[in-house]
Amino acid sequence: MATRLWFENNCEVGLFSKLTNAYCLVAVGASESFYSAFESELADDIPIVKTSIGGTRIIGRLCVGNRNGLLVPHTTTDQEFQHLRNSLPDQVVVQRIEARLYALGDCIVCNDHVALAHIDLDEETEEIVSDVLGVEVFRQTIACNILVGCYCALSNRGGIVHAYTSEKELDELSALLRVPLVAGTVNRGSEVIAGGMTVNDWTAFCGSATTETELSVIDSVFELSEACDINKVSTSEWDLLVTKSEVPVLVMFIQDGLPSCRYVRHVMDEFDSKYTGRFKFYTLNVHEERGIAIRYDIFNVPASIVFKGGDEVARVYGFHLYELERLVKQYDYLVYASKLKGNLAKENNLLIKTINHQKIKAELINSFAYVGMCVLVFSSVLYFSFLFVLGYSE
Repeated sequence: MATRLWFENNCEVGLFSKLTNAYCLVAVGASESFYSAFESELADDIPIVKTSIGGTRIIGRLCVGNRNGLLVPHTTTDQEFQHLRNSLPDQVVVQRIEARLYALGDCIVCNDHVALAHIDLDEETEEIVSDVLGVEVFRQTIACNILVGCYCALSNRGGIVHAYTSEKELDELSALLRVPLVAGTVNRGSEVIAGGMTVNDWTAFCGSATTETELSVIDSVFELSEACDINKVSTSEWDLLVTKSEVPVLVMFIQDGLPSCRYVRHVMDEFDSKYTGRFKFYTLNVHEERGIAIRYDIFNVPASIVFKGGDEVARVYGFHLYELERLVKQYDYLVYASKLKGNLAKENNLLIKTINHQKIKAELINSFAYVGMCVLVFSSVLYFSFLFVLGYSE
């Protein structure tokens, strides 16, 4: 379920935070209760960075980002910019934009794949958004409002837009964004969705005035359930699914609530979509399957092990997406390179066989040609000898 909180008695928590699948930005100078709400949900999963932008705390209005990058306006000071670069994961590209529409969070809304932008956004800025965030950009309005970043909250699972968005427009926007959308409100009827909440693929934070009905809509459209049976493997299935697997297997050893079930689901979905057929991914609850945990000396969780041919080939502690993805890419590449090498060897052998067959065929043809030539010469000699003998006898 989404977490309700406030920022210095202000329910517009989306103005003072920016949440993505790779990091979370929160405004400086908040109360400890505000920070602890984010830390309790995110501290084990992604970095939480306290910052200002352009000397202000309304960071949600001024920046836009996703797991690939973060864009900040030209008003960002050098000190703030360097602080963001030093605090965010290395894979996140941080870039300053010299744009006329510098309230980037009001003008752009995005997930990890698609972005909606202000209809007056200049082409140069649009290209930067596309390149840095790795998204496809569409200039659009929401319920006739050009500040699309204000009236939409979006993740890779779903989105909420302005309450007055028509059904036809909902369908069009959903087709562009490729996620389900609903028209709704936050903070007891506020249509400024992004001001009242911030969300990623496994959790959400919204203003304390948000009603139970609004919360249920948020939980539903963003799929914020606590289901923990994601690709679960048991002791009875271990040999079949892991030991005898023809492809590498990553097993994530977890326990109840560590890491959060929603974050585990997010990681599993990310991997399943990228490595289908090349890698398998499972979770194992160490409290439920103690025998397997003891067999592989799992005494601290979360931990992840890569198996290949039933043997452990790598192990990593913690559950950070980038670290796990680096591990998966490494062994996926090795398997791919091995298969490629094997295919090249097969093709090389086939080529050698083909060349040998062609040589044998050529040699046979030459042999038959030589024999034919010999027969022809011999026949000619006999013929002319016969004519000579016949002429001599006459």
